Amino acid sequence: MAYTLGGSVSLTPAPSQVTLPGAYITDFNFLNQYLPDTYEKEFERYGNRSVSSFLRLVGAEMPCNSDLIKWSEQGRLHIKYEGVTLDDAVVAGNDSVLINITGHAIRKGQTIMVSDGTSGGSGLSFKGIVTATTTNTITVGLYNGSGLPAVSGLSGGDNTATDLDVFVYGSEFKKGSNGMEGALEAPADDKDNNPIIIKDKYSVSGSDMAQIGWVEVTTENGASGYLWYLKSEHETRLRFEDYLETSMIEAVPAESGSGAIAAGGDLGNKGSKGLFYAIEQDGNTTTGALATLADIDAVVARLDKQGAIEENVLFVNRALSFEIDDVLAAQNNFGSSGASFGLFDNDRDMALNLGFNSFRRGYDF
Repeated sequence: MAYTLGGSVSLTPAPSQVTLPGAYITDFNFLNQYLPDTYEKEFERYGNRSVSSFLRLVGAEMPCNSDLIKWSEQGRLHIKYEGVTLDDAVVAGNDSVLINITGHAIRKGQTIMVSDGTSGGSGLSFKGIVTATTTNTITVGLYNGSGLPAVSGLSGGDNTATDLDVFVYGSEFKKGSNGMEGALEAPADDKDNNPIIIKDKYSVSGSDMAQIGWVEVTTENGASGYLWYLKSEHETRLRFEDYLETSMIEAVPAESGSGAIAAGGDLGNKGSKGLFYAIEQDGNTTTGALATLADIDAVVARLDKQGAIEENVLFVNRALSFEIDDVLAAQNNFGSSGASFGLFDNDRDMALNLGFNSFRRGYDF
């Protein structure tokens, strides 16, 4: 009885480099035949991946150990109101005018300056002394003998069109008269914030801990050296430190009726007031491009109102940085058609600097 053998024929290595059919490998995987050469230094593909240290640089860090943080901020020392209107009955030539200011803190006997604060407005401007007050109005006796100036918007029936600024600059009383009526309390501007608990986790099996493999790394804080199985633990720690920082910058409080408040279990449901949220609520915000010198002047004017310090640091993205460079370059005589920001002797080894590190326009930036 005849029989046949099944299965594949084993490869037979050739004793010399001869292309024999029995020595041909049809499914060849290089890595299965030879050990690859390895480069032990880790390649930093994305550069510095960390975003930490921003809050430390701006001096906005403080320790706490409570579930609530409270602090108080100074209010304005002097009294000023914007967007107030003259009473409809006021007309040009009046020696005494009625001004509508809801819930004001101006007292009888104080001297005030009134002006139209709108751009291209009526130009109305006068000074006077407050002769009477109610909760929402003040009566002002003008110092000038000709009465209220005749300007646009004083039609005697449509005076709400005037957008006025009222500033208290002093007071005046007769000799031997009684003192000022009423008193002012420092405005209470108490604020609070909720700390949040941040968690992360790194796990490793015991068998993986026995496989020691060294990798040379450079960390985001500048340290370099070799790590083995704890490389992932190290990045988990860096990621956690970044979350600490980004949470303080991007966090927002949970609003009433929100899905975050309805979250149950171990999840937090309060949120927190991050840096950007605080700026949006109580700081100065702007939109659009910083494309002209007038835009920079508008920033300077706002800093004047806030009593800003002389030197300021700008944290900008690439687009805004280029906008500022373009504005500053345009101030040069050849900014639109050439480059002459400074002395340039056409040296072939000199690199042309098209950017600016700082500038001064009322303040140092």
